[in-house]
Formats: sequence, C-alpha cells, structure tokens
Amino acid sequence: MRVLVTGGAGFIGSHVVYALLNRGDGVAVLDDLSSGRAENVPSHVPLYREDVRSRGGLREAFARFRPTHVCHLAAQASVKRSVEAPLDDAAVNVLGGINVLEAARDARVRRVVLASTGGAIYGEVPAARRAEESWPLQPKSPYAAAKAALEHYASVYSQSFGLETSVLRFANVFGPRQDPSGEAGVVAIFMAKLLQGERLGLFARRVAGDAGCVRDYVFVSDVVRANLMALDGRIAGTFNVASGQGLTTRAVAAALGQALGIDPVIDALPPRPGDLERSVLDPTALEQTGWRAEVSFERGVELTARWFACMQNAA
Repeated sequence: MRVLVTGGAGFIGSHVVYALLNRGDGVAVLDDLSSGRAENVPSHVPLYREDVRSRGGLREAFARFRPTHVCHLAAQASVKRSVEAPLDDAAVNVLGGINVLEAARDARVRRVVLASTGGAIYGEVPAARRAEESWPLQPKSPYAAAKAALEHYASVYSQSFGLETSVLRFANVFGPRQDPSGEAGVVAIFMAKLLQGERLGLFARRVAGDAGCVRDYVFVSDVVRANLMALDGRIAGTFNVASGQGLTTRAVAAALGQALGIDPVIDALPPRPGDLERSVLDPTALEQTGWRAEVSFERGVELTARWFACMQNAA
C-alpha cells in the first residue's frame, strides 16, 4: 500500500506512520503542523505541509505521492475549542474532511479510513450502559456535530461515488507523544502539570468537587491496530475503538500521580460547557473481528509516564 496519513505529524497519526513503515508500506504525511510536530515524522517520509482546508494543496499532495489508501486523522480535536469557535471547527472537521474525500475520489484511492469520535458523538450514555454503533447520534458539542456530519458525507461518497470508506469512532485515546498543549487529552494535560509541579483543574460532572466526568480510555497502540485493520480491508463499516471501561477524572488523576510518585493537588472546577457527564463505548463489534484492547489503562499510564519523564529529562 501507499498510504497518505493526514495529521501524520500528530499524536495518533505519527504512531500510525511508524506502524505502516515497520511492516513495509509506503507512507507520506500531510499536516499543517498547527498541532503536529515535524520531528514526529521520520526524515525519509515525505511531509506535505498543507491544510486540509486547502483544496489545491490536497490535490497537489495526492498527485505527487499517488496514494492507494488514505488514513484521515487531521482534525481540530478539542471540544472546548469547538464550543468557543464553531465555525473554525466546522471548517476543519467538515469542509476539510470533504476536501480529503473529494481528493481521494479524484485520485481513485482504493480506501479511506476516517477518524471519528465515540467519546462525543452519542451524547450522554446512561449509567451501567455502553454506547453501541447502532445508537442514535446525539452530538452535544460543535466538535461532535462536525464529526457526525463527516460520517454522513463518507457514507454518501461510498454509496454515490464508490469510494470505499470505514469510520473508526475513538474513545479517549492516550499514550506517548500526545501533546498536552496542542491536542486534547486529559491524561497528557495532567501528566505535564504533575511533572511541572502544578495543580490539576478537575472539571465537575455536575457539582464542583465531585469525581468529574466518566470517560472510556484506550491506549494509542490499540487504536493504531484498528486503523491498520481498516486500511487493509479486514474490517469495513463503522466501529467503536474503546476499552469499554469507564473512569472518572479523579480516578485518572490518582492513577497518574501513583505512576509518577506525585500526590496530585486538585482544584475543583464547575462543569465545562460541551462536556458530557458520561461516555463509555461498547467495543463488541470490533472485538468480534479479532481486535482487542490489549493495553490496560494501568499499563498504558506506566508507558505514558515513562515517556513524559524522559522528555522532561531531555529538556
């Protein structure tokens, strides 16, 4: 395969790039470096510094690299930012996504794998329940609405234009190389603050001082395997990529503190606009294809803490 990875200089994208290289695929990266970093891309991998909102830039990159497959991970990834600037969010996550689909159609790409959000797209998930792919989409933030819209566009491109697409709905992905300042992710944000001796701001689930929102956390290597399966055509359709387990923000903070040997100091904050109280996904459909979330939250935290500590020492 020749795979163009949009957002390939970012957290998840760079891990996908290395996994593809390790098995011998041809790879190129398209990234505007607004949140990704050039140093995340191996020097021998073509890096097209383009914005997915630029139709001309996309077409040039597709013409030069001639991909057979596309892994579309470029996104505005923050719920908070989407609430603050819905138009900017839609420009990247809807119009930018359509630009990628259109460029792939024109270039006769075999398959496009799209990253969506399981953590936001279903709306509130009741206690003791896990959201399945068949659940109605009930976005509560501009970010989730944009991702839902792009999923519908992918379906249209598949049905009307014959472009094979698969959609992966990620839970809260965490792991090494996640940027606490450039990409969403409470694990990375808390990890960096703890290492810098800073207090942690814990946004409430309902009332300031509670344990915080409940989320489903999945380690980045497990997400990478799902992307490779979709690129290979071993899975097709729409799948949750998740652990299926829910953790409160306070439990996450405690686990990170234990891994680093630091006692977190927490500031109790009110609920944040756009945040869901509870989001836990059901990964059964993907598990039935042979995929499993192989890295436990505890092990993932250990690996992430080790990476963050190494980065701090290197600095």
